[in-house]
Amino acid sequence: MALLMGLFVASARPADAAEHAIHRNCLTKAEQRAAVADHQAVPLAHAIRLVRSHRRNVDVVRARLCRTPKGLAYVLTLLARTGKVTRATIDAANGIVITGG
Repeated sequence: MALLMGLFVASARPADAAEHAIHRNCLTKAEQRAAVADHQAVPLAHAIRLVRSHRRNVDVVRARLCRTPKGLAYVLTLLARTGKVTRATIDAANGIVITGG
């Protein structure tokens, strides 16, 4: 059992590191509001509508506005009715789906 837990923890670390790297570059709620007010980012509702127009029957369970090398992007965690969890990345400046839409 301990070996199994060790394998689980070891396999989860790279994903946790990637998740932490994304989260570290994400904006606070106040920064998000300022970015939208300054027209640096489309409103979150616009990004969600865009994803839902491409992928029906998904719920957005998490949404973050993050800095990327190419500018701001929304990182949306999606839950399909089948139970599958995926991500979609939206260019926050123009609302275009980058990945996962």
